[in-house]
Amino acid sequence: MVKSKGVKSRAGKAKKKEAAPSISTKGGLALAAKKCIPCRGGVPPLTDKEIRKLLPQLSRWKVIEGHHLMKEYKFPDFALALDFTLQVGELAEDEGHHPDIYLAWGKVGIQIWTHKIDGLTESDFILAAKIDRLK
Repeated sequence: MVKSKGVKSRAGKAKKKEAAPSISTKGGLALAAKKCIPCRGGVPPLTDKEIRKLLPQLSRWKVIEGHHLMKEYKFPDFALALDFTLQVGELAEDEGHHPDIYLAWGKVGIQIWTHKIDGLTESDFILAAKIDRLK
């Protein structure tokens, strides 16, 4: 397993452990300040009403079929996309909540849902808000 802590990017800049919070009038900062809670199953996924309440607190994330969150990030090259992927992986480990990550030249796709219940929980929205703070 590769640890990204202390790893330098191709540009020679040390990786940030945590980005400074961005100002948000829609509440993304409030979501990002929360901690993901491990799901042990047996709880229902969020309802459409609950999803509609949380989604405006995120920046350009899409809800796919009421099942998962999805967003694509663009980068000028592969190295920066890879750096971002490693930061997302480190964040996921810290939060104990792991997204599906798709890496390609100049882009990173993220899909988040709670596998244990095969649907969305508040923790999925929390992780999405925290990922946005990395970029």
